[in-house]
Amino acid sequence: MRWVFENGLPIYLQMITSLKEMIANGTYPPGSRMPSVRELAMEAGVNPNTVQRAFAELERDGLLHTERTNGRNVSEDQKVLDHLKASLAEEAVDAMVRRLKKLGMSGREIADLAAERAEQEEAPFDPEDADTERE
Repeated sequence: MRWVFENGLPIYLQMITSLKEMIANGTYPPGSRMPSVRELAMEAGVNPNTVQRAFAELERDGLLHTERTNGRNVSEDQKVLDHLKASLAEEAVDAMVRRLKKLGMSGREIADLAAERAEQEEAPFDPEDADTERE
């Protein structure tokens, strides 16, 4: 997995966003064990304290839980996971709408374009194809 971080936004916040996306898309499925702080820090090329801070935030959000003998695991609470997906989807749609409105598109044009593109994307999502790079 490739981690690319933008300047101007704290790395732990970028990690939180990426990890939420990976939980939502099934890269880390419900109940699965997360990499250790050290493993993820080495993979991402960041300080372990940064990973610890991101994990702590994900635990506060109910997305991760710590088991004394089994490390950190992804929540199996479907309500929490459904809320995560809905929240990420709303953020993505809001960003898209704002950007297209700046281009002068109407709400109807945006909706038609989104529907057209959704129909073209019939292939199911494969988490193996996911990339943590930010544009």
